Amino acid sequence: MEIKEKKTTGLKREFEIIITNKTIDQLVQNKISELAPKANIPGFRPGKVPHNIIKSRFGKQIFGEVVNESLNDASKKIVDDFKINAATQPKMDVKSIDEGKDIRVDYSVEVMPDFKVPDLTKLKITRPIVKVEEKQVDESIERIAKQNTKTQKINKDRKTKLNDTVVIDFQGKINNEVFEGGEAKGHHLKIGSNTFIPGFEDKLIGKNSGQNLDIDLNFPENYQAKELAGKKVVFNVTINEIREDIKTLINDDFAKSLGLENLETLKKNVKEQIVNQHSVQTRSKMKREILDLLANSLEFELPNSLVEDEYQSVCKAMKSNDQKVNGLKDEPNDENMSKTEKDDALTISKRRVRLGLILAEIGRLNNIKVEEKDTQNAMMQELQRYPGREKEILDYFKQNPDFQNQLSGPVFEDKIIDFILELVEVKEKVVNVDELYRENDLDIKGELKKEKSNKSKANVSKKK
Repeated sequence: MEIKEKKTTGLKREFEIIITNKTIDQLVQNKISELAPKANIPGFRPGKVPHNIIKSRFGKQIFGEVVNESLNDASKKIVDDFKINAATQPKMDVKSIDEGKDIRVDYSVEVMPDFKVPDLTKLKITRPIVKVEEKQVDESIERIAKQNTKTQKINKDRKTKLNDTVVIDFQGKINNEVFEGGEAKGHHLKIGSNTFIPGFEDKLIGKNSGQNLDIDLNFPENYQAKELAGKKVVFNVTINEIREDIKTLINDDFAKSLGLENLETLKKNVKEQIVNQHSVQTRSKMKREILDLLANSLEFELPNSLVEDEYQSVCKAMKSNDQKVNGLKDEPNDENMSKTEKDDALTISKRRVRLGLILAEIGRLNNIKVEEKDTQNAMMQELQRYPGREKEILDYFKQNPDFQNQLSGPVFEDKIIDFILELVEVKEKVVNVDELYRENDLDIKGELKKEKSNKSKANVSKKK
């Protein structure tokens, strides 16, 4: 086997692999010798099949196996001998692979760019802390009180009205047949809650306790149960009781009914809960700031193939749904995009690739890896997004290993961000809810805005 280094263009390294016919022929003979003792061909005793018979029967298969093994060995040798730190999968362009002739293959690979990760301990970021006002706490407690409102049966003789709770028996029929889920007894329904189909609760207003009535309605055209959508239905309803809300007093007794010590404890817990509700956005803000700092810290050459792959993904994401539907299957993702749009897509792609390489290098230097338990946890979180379909989604995971691999990317990134957060200097800043959710730059437009802003600052600095 002979390996010749051809040329270096940027991060691309090119080689020529030559495997002589003599070498291949010898490897084929060796493979036949290995197979001969185990060969079982009709007409010959087991293990006594002549080599030429084996070659005539399995020669092409053996030749293919030998070539693949030889090229894999050549690839490993190139990586080891030339100290290749590959950024992409190597590509092999076969120039000659005929039996009886030397095999010639052009081998190319893009290597990792040479850059130094910045000192993470010198990065400074802000942790936004939500300022929770007493008014927000009081409003939240009032909602809790409303959700825990109790009712009492009215003793006076009056008709039903909005916000009453009625205890009803009902039976719904479509074409004179009761449908599944269309009947119940002793059902408590708050008039105005809009828990029944439109029109049902309105028909119960102005009625007496003990009254029986028929309610003619149509299920909405977009009703979730497709077998009922748009159909005419008749509900026979009996009003057994009329109940009204008992005003809930927000005091220590109310807090105790929720299992807490007193009202002050309830307020403290609610305040903490409001802060925790914003923790995802808080982390998102901090992560974005870290990524911006890293993106600004370094400029280096990028592997073209990684940029091209990311460019295609960005172009696809930038297209409208109509463009995606109407586009031809094999047309480039940037088809019909303007030059400005293409330039913007390329800018975003380079930023993403640069950040990806920096994060990967931080992970490599600090031995940060995605363990099997990390992937399992990510899978469980994904399953929780589809209640009732867990088995279906789990089966999909098992049948599509590539999807499992896709989960590891975000997990790896989050582990690196967690690592960085332990090192950077963090300054807390009290903000209100509006400030916390303002300018959430995680979308494509936000990325582009950030990158263009960074480029402008860099150009100004150079001029100075």
